[in-house]
Amino acid sequence: MRVLVVEDEPYLAEAVQAGLRLEAIAADIAGDGHAALERLAVHDYDVVVLDRDIPGVHGDDVCRWIVGRGLGCRVIMLTAAGDLAAKVAGFEIGADDYLTKPFELPELVVRLRSLARRPAHGAPPVLEHAGIRLDPFRREVYRDGRYVALARKQFAVLEVLVAAGGGVVSAETLLERAWDENADPFTNAVRITISALRARLGDPPVIHTVPGVGYRLEADR
Repeated sequence: MRVLVVEDEPYLAEAVQAGLRLEAIAADIAGDGHAALERLAVHDYDVVVLDRDIPGVHGDDVCRWIVGRGLGCRVIMLTAAGDLAAKVAGFEIGADDYLTKPFELPELVVRLRSLARRPAHGAPPVLEHAGIRLDPFRREVYRDGRYVALARKQFAVLEVLVAAGGGVVSAETLLERAWDENADPFTNAVRITISALRARLGDPPVIHTVPGVGYRLEADR
């Protein structure tokens, strides 16, 4: 899962980013509405954690922009105001969920996973392909009915591969979706994580390398 945190309080934004990374959720930060729109125009996000009262383009207008362009990412509105009118206003412009500040990080993580689990564009909430069954909300993976324990980053990489439905996923895409915009493009983290995933999933191999292109998830025929 990749998340954009739009928050003008640097300490809060950085604390949320660090906490999400510990949960294997890649998180980028935008400090104002203009920066948020720039990142949304370039990167694909699963969920946007959006403070309503941000400088530049107002949070409500950022939400309208997301909805109007049919980006498909979910929006969690953040605000210091806890009154019903503010919440209704957020939902009316297209927000999917609402969180009042101050909030606890575990609650945000649960809400993020719950939103990411909702079907979007016809996608099932539980992902299945090539004998792999992956539940993003429960953080569970099964191969041919056998439970597979994965580390956080391994789970994040496998989620991208399963969602591709057998399509080839480049190392660059895996780095973007499972890490974040600050990841070193020359790192060997993807290769190491793929190797560890193969070992965890067992034989016969289900993750195949497409030389010069990337990786795909497909059971041997």
